[in-house]
Amino acid sequence: MNVSNDGEIDNAFEQLTKLKVGALLVSNDPFFTARREYLVGLAERYALPTIYAWREFVDVGGLVSYGTSLKRLYQRAGGYVGRILNGENPADLPVQQSTEVELVLNLRTARKMGLTFPVTVLGRADEVIE
Repeated sequence: MNVSNDGEIDNAFEQLTKLKVGALLVSNDPFFTARREYLVGLAERYALPTIYAWREFVDVGGLVSYGTSLKRLYQRAGGYVGRILNGENPADLPVQQSTEVELVLNLRTARKMGLTFPVTVLGRADEVIE
């Protein structure tokens, strides 16, 4: 579902419930990231298992994230800014793409939703929040 304002988020969750959707994937859009606590709260209220692209959603109570950390991306960008401020030519800096992908699980949220993770998923997780 596409949403572009807060009211549409509420409507989307109501529609997802009516459609009996079994799970939700929230993309890594800045609009969603800025509303992560709100989205996590709605997912909990509607008991809708949700996976997120950023671990910061799981840090505020989301169920699962599979992706990188915004904090790490900003740290890497800060390193580039420092190099430029120290006189390096931006055109000479290599282009980098994050290769760090982590699976973060929130067991507390899973218990609230009456869910359990298979042992194989728990074993592959980079971090499990108790």
